[in-house]
Amino acid sequence: MTIVDTPSPNFDARSLPITMIVLHYTGMQDAESAIARLRDPEAKVSCHYLVAEDGTVLRMVDEAERAWHAGRSHWRSIEDVNSASIGIEIVNPGHDWGYRPFPDEQIAAVMELVADIQKRHGITRGNIVGHSDIAPARKRDPGELFPWGDLAKRRLALPRPTKNLMDPMWTEAGFCLALERFGYDVTDRMAAIMAFQRRFRPELIDGEIDAECRMILLALLLPRPQGDG
Repeated sequence: MTIVDTPSPNFDARSLPITMIVLHYTGMQDAESAIARLRDPEAKVSCHYLVAEDGTVLRMVDEAERAWHAGRSHWRSIEDVNSASIGIEIVNPGHDWGYRPFPDEQIAAVMELVADIQKRHGITRGNIVGHSDIAPARKRDPGELFPWGDLAKRRLALPRPTKNLMDPMWTEAGFCLALERFGYDVTDRMAAIMAFQRRFRPELIDGEIDAECRMILLALLLPRPQGDG
């Protein structure tokens, strides 16, 4: 994998070990605009890596440093996600500028990059997440078109459970408690439910807790809490 160094000044020191990978889309009109913003000292945003649509990988912040990609966020017991994570921006206009499928070359590069980071840092599949997973009330990226299933086939993300599903018949409060146990911030319940659907049931993102959602979440929690493996 060829990596092009394109340094950003926007970083500081980590206070936690690296235990997560967070995937984003750039959400801007083109790659050039996104790269310029990620390198702008006034913007105060950055990432460790950016993956262009042709599969080119830019390294913008050294992994040893804390890039500024997650914003206000939470995952499991981690509040300072920037300190605990590697942030990868994937070039895509996003929902505001013409959201579209991610090219095969781009996804191949993302998977190679994620596999390398995962192996070097011993990151569990349950801690490879999207921006919407860690900030459900604010973010929708990388979105419902991102092929999480392709990553899951290579053990680079949790797969969507499909076998031996059982409905635990949780109430809304019970579902949200289970969702919180899995890792989500459920302060905004509707946002958390939609983030879960966007990640694990992307064909229907309606914020409604139905039997399929309950069955998927239960299967993710069993046999291990938080779906690690």
